[in-house]
Amino acid sequence: MYCYYYPRLMLTVDAVVYRQQNNQFSILLIKRKNNPFINHWALPGGFVDMEETLEEAIKRELCEETSLKNIDLKQFYTYGNLNRDPRGRTVSVVYYGFLKDENQFIEAGDDAKDVKWFQLNDLPFLAFDHGKIIDELNNFLQLV
Repeated sequence: MYCYYYPRLMLTVDAVVYRQQNNQFSILLIKRKNNPFINHWALPGGFVDMEETLEEAIKRELCEETSLKNIDLKQFYTYGNLNRDPRGRTVSVVYYGFLKDENQFIEAGDDAKDVKWFQLNDLPFLAFDHGKIIDELNNFLQLV
């Protein structure tokens, strides 16, 4: 096995999933089961495994934490500011998509304690820099 002597950063993926009802947009958030930010709301997502692509990782994480499948996800932006995660140097690739099947079942799983839709104008305090991510994506999509 190759030995690498330089520090490495952690790579994560996060998903912003929108749905539209009565001309209002909502996004899906999970309540974190673990530290950091235990019991705080956050975007679904997590660490990329060594043997998977970014696209495989975001689909896996979204399904594990919310049970959502078959969401057409597009890559939005990569966030790499220092100190965005208290566990260490973390870079996150953010994806977004729109729920097309209103009857799709959601259920919290894996390291999510709860999962819930929130209207864009009534978001709770969010873990990490997820509030900034949502604001920048909403501005990009011109949803607000």
